[in-house]
Amino acid sequence: MRFLELREKEVINCKDCKRLGCVADIEFDPCTGRIIAIVVPSPGKFFSCFGSCTEYYIRFKNIVRIGPDIVLVDIDACDIRKVDDRRCNDKNC
Repeated sequence: MRFLELREKEVINCKDCKRLGCVADIEFDPCTGRIIAIVVPSPGKFFSCFGSCTEYYIRFKNIVRIGPDIVLVDIDACDIRKVDDRRCNDKNC
């Protein structure tokens, strides 16, 4: 699967059936080449500049299944790490 295909998929939490958003970025280990986590902008964020300044950082071990349309994750709300988006401080946004 290519990254562009992954970006088109919605991320759904199996615990509460909540839609978290679509995959925006991935983090990987440069030594092993393995994916560490996916980054999902919070709902309401538009073009990574407008809207809320938080992103969900979801560890790859919490991904249950990657289907044709969605990515299912199994996490508690307290397991989702919200990351401040430094780009929101940029005046060009």
